[in-house]
Amino acid sequence: MAAIKPEEISHPPMDQLQGLEYCIDSNPSWAETIALGFQHYILALGTAVMIPTFLVPMMGGSDGDKVRVVQTLLFVEGINTLLQTLFGTRLPTVIGGSYTFMVPIISIVRDPSLAIIEDQHLRFLSTMRAVQGALIVASSIQIILGFSQIWAICSRFFSPLGMVPVIALIGFGLFDRGFLVVGTCVEVGIPMLILFIAFSQYLKNFQIRQIPILERFALLISITVIWVYANILTAGGAYKHRPELTQHSCRTDKANLISSAPWIKIPYPLEWGAPTFDAGHAFGMMAAVLVSLVESTGAFKAASRLASATPPPAHVLSRGIGWQGIGILLNGLFGTLTGSTVSVENVGLLGSTRIGSRRVIQVSAGFMIFFSMLGKFGAVFASIPFPIFAAVYCVLFGLVASVGLSFLQFTNMNSMRNLFITGVALFLGLSIPEYFREYTIKAFHGPAHTRAGWFNDFLNTIFYSSPTVALIVAVFLDNTLDYKDSTKDRGMPWWAKFRTFKEDSRNEEFYSLPFNLNRFFPPS
Repeated sequence: MAAIKPEEISHPPMDQLQGLEYCIDSNPSWAETIALGFQHYILALGTAVMIPTFLVPMMGGSDGDKVRVVQTLLFVEGINTLLQTLFGTRLPTVIGGSYTFMVPIISIVRDPSLAIIEDQHLRFLSTMRAVQGALIVASSIQIILGFSQIWAICSRFFSPLGMVPVIALIGFGLFDRGFLVVGTCVEVGIPMLILFIAFSQYLKNFQIRQIPILERFALLISITVIWVYANILTAGGAYKHRPELTQHSCRTDKANLISSAPWIKIPYPLEWGAPTFDAGHAFGMMAAVLVSLVESTGAFKAASRLASATPPPAHVLSRGIGWQGIGILLNGLFGTLTGSTVSVENVGLLGSTRIGSRRVIQVSAGFMIFFSMLGKFGAVFASIPFPIFAAVYCVLFGLVASVGLSFLQFTNMNSMRNLFITGVALFLGLSIPEYFREYTIKAFHGPAHTRAGWFNDFLNTIFYSSPTVALIVAVFLDNTLDYKDSTKDRGMPWWAKFRTFKEDSRNEEFYSLPFNLNRFFPPS
């Protein structure tokens, strides 16, 4: 037997992922681009519907109010996505609603001054205005950190090793939105999971006119098949005598979105009235904005790899955070009931389709804006049962997590120091938020439970987030444990050439502003 060569044992680190069909600045045909953009729009519907469905009834809102919030959220998502892809990082990322803001928003909903309002609709409007005011004030955090380039300075303390647990837990930390939700309706969730994996992986070489149809459009095809199947089960009376929770998860006619949606409705700022401002509400919301900043930072880095781009330089990353702050400000002005962050599932879809084209995401933003104004048509797609989306999340969240783990190739994992940091950050990033969740379920309040509600909201929000806990632990350990003697082990020599805009010639191709705007905003 011939001796095995060293290059046959290991794989050399690579700046960009291989095997992608289209990268950030290359585009499929217009027909494919439109179909792929529609696919990203369908995927974004999951979060856009789930958040208002959970929060609006708690606030005293009706089905009509829920539909209006869903429409407004989609409309603003479209605007924010366009702003981010044009003037922010310019990465192909959908800027969607965020679960991160749930803790401070629920705290506002339960505020005694709002909870005592007897008229349900008035309570909904008053709560919405309070949430708007908190978002407007809190958005200043990201706007200041981003456009002042303070976040760019902070990012210089990040190494490939420090980013591994952060990016990995952006996917792994969302495990409670995966199979736990699939399990609420296994008869549609499991077939969806099997079909999506089969189309996107096992049958990916099936082609029509040299286009891998099943791989590229696995999401659209599998959702269509399972949605039709779910409609047949609903119409056939399969859920007539099932528990209310099962009916809500499985039936295609339980959301009451289509009947409540207007034919045409254009969202506009201050639609719910003038925002109200409370210092305690705003301070609690600032924690959610900081968590959103951390999660988006990791998601931007994951998206750059799945779009076959270089890691975004510090200047570009900070610019993107600034524009995300503008997005949260728009969330507050329009009244979307949540703030903005990078949609993790849509980042995962870049890898599943192997298409990281920026134009595809911009087309999906157009669909968001268009269907948010045509209420009835948008509501039809928004009535897809949640377990169908959750089945897709099981694949796409895992894919994003694995991108985070891929950063280990730039580090020395034979180093006990690196093994310690990675393991502890990953474990605590999962364990601490789980402790906060379990404690809240049993005690009906978070571990931080003092008389200062704003302080409780701040701490509970921070430690509910797996990526944020991982960032705190990993970056602290990475910059204090023998860091001077571990530069190479941490992966810093590879990272160094991507820290400034002009260091790598590819950065100009990927991240330069359109319309020759770099003349007025020169990159640092």
